[in-house]
Amino acid sequence: MTETNNTDEEIRTDGSGIVAPDDETPTWSERKERSVGLSRLTYEYFERSRREDQDLRQESDYVERDVLAFPTWPHEIIRNLSIASFFVGMILFLSATLPPHIAAPANPSSTPAIILPDWYLYWSFGLLKLGPLNPELSILGGQKLLADRPYGVLANVVVVGAIAIVPFLNKGSARRPVEQPFWASVGVGGVVFAFTISVYSAKNLVPMDVHLLFDLTFLAPLVAGIVTYAVLKTMREGYMYDLNKRYYRLRPPK
Repeated sequence: MTETNNTDEEIRTDGSGIVAPDDETPTWSERKERSVGLSRLTYEYFERSRREDQDLRQESDYVERDVLAFPTWPHEIIRNLSIASFFVGMILFLSATLPPHIAAPANPSSTPAIILPDWYLYWSFGLLKLGPLNPELSILGGQKLLADRPYGVLANVVVVGAIAIVPFLNKGSARRPVEQPFWASVGVGGVVFAFTISVYSAKNLVPMDVHLLFDLTFLAPLVAGIVTYAVLKTMREGYMYDLNKRYYRLRPPK
């Protein structure tokens, strides 16, 4: 009898094991009576999702994306809980094994030689150092229309405004970069510019000529955008028609 029960409780990948058929879905009260752990419930969710997705794809040539959805409870909750528990456990493990080093307290009477903001604000700090691009107007006797600091603040406003207006300009139905190579290249160029301007903000720590670093700050995003556009334009036909043939039966590319 024990051997039979162990055989019945084996995890099978064909959907006939712990994953109940569609007409035998357990009720809420039956789910509450279960005494299985998170790992078993997680397996049941992924296995049922795989089987239902496979059944739907076998029944028709094309299946809408919104058809392949699952209820929030328990499907999405179990999946999100599993992923969140994993990352929280990793954070707790790293914080316990690698505690942060606490340096000596800062001296309020001395100014550090190099002042930098938090790393995620390097790009904004780099825009404040665009003094070489601030033109000196001859009509003002060689003086600048704006000081370097207000000019850097204006540069932040322009860059943030450009990022905010992009979603209103690109309102197409494309879901993949290969469908719209131009906007994909704009995005890649923006990401590279955020990186290069961040490096330029810490130019005192970079072992490179300041003028060369300044030129690369603006040339690298342009080159990255051009290369991205060329690559996506080249692979457009093969990617769209071969790898996504099923997807484009419903919505052919323009």
